[in-house]
Amino acid sequence: MKYLPLSSSNVLSKWTSLFCLQGLLSVAAGAFAAHALEGVLTLKAAGWWSTGSQYLMYHSIVGMVVSLTLSELARVRVVLRFFLCGNFLFSGSLYAMALTDFRYLGIITPLGGTMYLLAWSLLSVQLWRSK
Repeated sequence: MKYLPLSSSNVLSKWTSLFCLQGLLSVAAGAFAAHALEGVLTLKAAGWWSTGSQYLMYHSIVGMVVSLTLSELARVRVVLRFFLCGNFLFSGSLYAMALTDFRYLGIITPLGGTMYLLAWSLLSVQLWRSK
């Protein structure tokens, strides 16, 4: 499977926009927890929520930086997809666990972490090989 660089500014702006929206979601989730969920979540659930918000923001910022500056890398779309899926699976499962206390959702969280690890690894290899 061949991946082309993000040469189109339209494609580039869509990827960047997705990561901006995830950054917005991270801020909104933090504010929601601080105001609407205060006293509702257990200490453990609040920790899950906080971790989900932090990782969502970290990887939203990285996704924006990658989409804005590294479009010439051969597999940049794969890296961006791994970050995007990681955000959905990791933070999404933690948010869902915090709100529902369905702890079995915790089996999804490591899948998101694995997506993050794959994204960081592939990004590192691509940067190492780039000219």
